[in-house]
Amino acid sequence: MRLKFLLKPGWLALTLVVFTFAVCCFTLLAPWQFSRDNEREHQNAALRESFSGQPRSLDQLLPGGAAPDQRTEWHLVAMKGTYLPEGEVVARLRSVQGEAAFEVLTPFRTVEGTTVLVDRGYVRLDDKSRALPYAAPPAGIVDVVTRARHDERDGKNRDAFADGSTGGKLQSYVVDSQVVARAAKLDIRPGYFQLDVDQPGVLGALPLPQTDAGPFFSYALQWIAFGAMALMGWLYFTVRELKPGGALTTARPQRRKSVAEMLAEDERSEVAT
Repeated sequence: MRLKFLLKPGWLALTLVVFTFAVCCFTLLAPWQFSRDNEREHQNAALRESFSGQPRSLDQLLPGGAAPDQRTEWHLVAMKGTYLPEGEVVARLRSVQGEAAFEVLTPFRTVEGTTVLVDRGYVRLDDKSRALPYAAPPAGIVDVVTRARHDERDGKNRDAFADGSTGGKLQSYVVDSQVVARAAKLDIRPGYFQLDVDQPGVLGALPLPQTDAGPFFSYALQWIAFGAMALMGWLYFTVRELKPGGALTTARPQRRKSVAEMLAEDERSEVAT
């Protein structure tokens, strides 16, 4: 039977590659892009609402010590309290508008007694890849308006550190309230709060994300199309192999002779006679 070609090692390998690729497209790559598109929609909605909404208190936006999530991230939060510069940590290996930078993370104790982490913005690097000098936060009680952000996560779970390369300044690899809490030995609530421009203590205000839809939805459709094309290509070549003359056929049909070959045979026949 011609279906025996399906059991040939070459065909089995091709089938495995095609179906593995298609399954990855349908179950991993396309859903991943759909989820990123969904995240972008939530982010854009929160940003648009924050542009027109009024700042809310910490307990109003995040009651019970809740951490910021997709629903509350980027919303404006008004706080009154005091900076704690002795617990400050600098986040390294950051990029702001395509250039290397550090972000300055300073604990902030509200008048209600809650300690939060405030991202005061970014500073650029000097010629030795160290943070340029920056201003200390203002002393005393200040009023600040911030944007709620969820903590970043470090896959290696590294704590803040200080050595000769940092000039004794604590540095971390992520913006994570709990990394700063351990380094500063403070009880800091989850999440952090990013200063807007012209706020007390702000350095270089971090730019807000663009509110465009992004390419994620179209990327998801492309992965679905790639998976479908792979399966259709496999089906096409399978049908072709079922017909006489397929690429895996053992007995190949005889090739028609060219005119030059037929003339050469005639000449050889005349010479032999």
